[in-house]
Amino acid sequence: MERQSLEEGLLQATLLESQRRTNGTRADFRDTASPFPLPSGPPPSSSFITAVLVFSTLVAVCGSFCYGSAICYSSPAESGIMQDLSLSVAAYSVFGSIMTVGGMIGAIISGRIADILGRRPAMWLSEIFCIFGWFTIAFAKNALWLDVGRLSIGFGIGLITYVVPVYIAEIAPKDIRGIFTAFNQLMTTCGCSLVFFIGNLISWRTLALVGAIPCLLQIVTLFFIPESPRWLEKIGKEKEFETTLQRLRGKNADISQEAADIRDHIETSQQESEARWLDLFQRRYANSLTIGVGLMLLQQLAGVSGMVYYTSTIFEKSGFSTSIGTTAMAIIQLPATVVGVLLLDKAGRRPLLMISAGGMCLFCFLVGLAFCFQEIPHMEKFTPNLVFISLLGLCVANAVGMAGIPWVIMSEIFPINVKATAGSLVTLINWSISWLMTYTFNFMLEWSCAGTFLIFSGVNLATVVFVENMVPETKGRTLEEIQETIN
Repeated sequence: MERQSLEEGLLQATLLESQRRTNGTRADFRDTASPFPLPSGPPPSSSFITAVLVFSTLVAVCGSFCYGSAICYSSPAESGIMQDLSLSVAAYSVFGSIMTVGGMIGAIISGRIADILGRRPAMWLSEIFCIFGWFTIAFAKNALWLDVGRLSIGFGIGLITYVVPVYIAEIAPKDIRGIFTAFNQLMTTCGCSLVFFIGNLISWRTLALVGAIPCLLQIVTLFFIPESPRWLEKIGKEKEFETTLQRLRGKNADISQEAADIRDHIETSQQESEARWLDLFQRRYANSLTIGVGLMLLQQLAGVSGMVYYTSTIFEKSGFSTSIGTTAMAIIQLPATVVGVLLLDKAGRRPLLMISAGGMCLFCFLVGLAFCFQEIPHMEKFTPNLVFISLLGLCVANAVGMAGIPWVIMSEIFPINVKATAGSLVTLINWSISWLMTYTFNFMLEWSCAGTFLIFSGVNLATVVFVENMVPETKGRTLEEIQETIN
């Protein structure tokens, strides 16, 4: 009898241990990063790419398309505008660079507008200014109206360059946030490529009207996308926050953990007062500010803005066909940007930034070397083709990383209580240096084409060093995790 009881006890203990191990295995399995949702409950909120998420991203990046069109407009339009309105080089340099002055003004208030009005109204307001600017340029009769239109576009895209990456970063799940935020750069490249491609075929006035099309499209479609759930939670719209997050992640997705993380982070951030400009220079924000400001400075000091605004001038000085050169750049930018977008959440931000800056360092050096050949007898014949090939390589290297990733990182690294002020600051710095480069670029080329590109090569080398030592990897982490780690 005792033996039978002992055997039954051992059997029961064995069964309990087996059940415990099975449950532990299941729990462990649930914790692994499986790409397939488990049937035991609703999938986590990061499991689905929903139609609402894709549509919202596409609507937002219509503004990026406008930005790309605007920054490249001055290159194919240069000869036509200067002829029709009898502008000097100095007057056209003002027209080309005054957009960056508008961008600086827009950048100063971009974060505040996006925080007070919301992400959607900020995008809507930006497109109003862009549409006014494009139509003013299209029907301009003198340099004054050209400059007014360009200034208005600059103000609009000063808002766009901040609010679009921030909006996308705030609506996208962490595991695909990089690729969705990088659509910002993809559409910027599409706008730039379109202007380069058709700018040789149509008049500068018609080209300006084409630039207004994505602005009109975004104004209409903004009514059909949700507001940022993080902004809704920040202003206390709890019910709308949950509804919007559920809509973005899908009706069957489990948003409980993501919603809780967002609430906890915003609650912690809002225990501190909304940051003013001087508050940004506190020690706790030093790392974020150094990374954001450093990347924006180096992105613009590399001279890409000047190269894009005055591509035709570079090809002309090298003796290469401007129409062939700009068309080739329009074609090659797109696949290069697509590669960068696809690799962003796989290779990571840091490797792509370093590869991009390293490539730009090499190709800027080759462009400078090609212009040096112009001064050497029997070597000048190599200049046109070497400039053409090197500029294409420079275009590819820039599109893969440095063109867009600094904006992705900017949208990720700042806590929500300083995001508006910090975002405005780094965007202002970007536009300020962009103005400096675009206004002085023609004069630098007059001084020395070779020297100009050798300087830019050195800047890109410095960028590699900066990224290696300062910029963290942010792929696969929530905005809250990134900000807690950095700050």
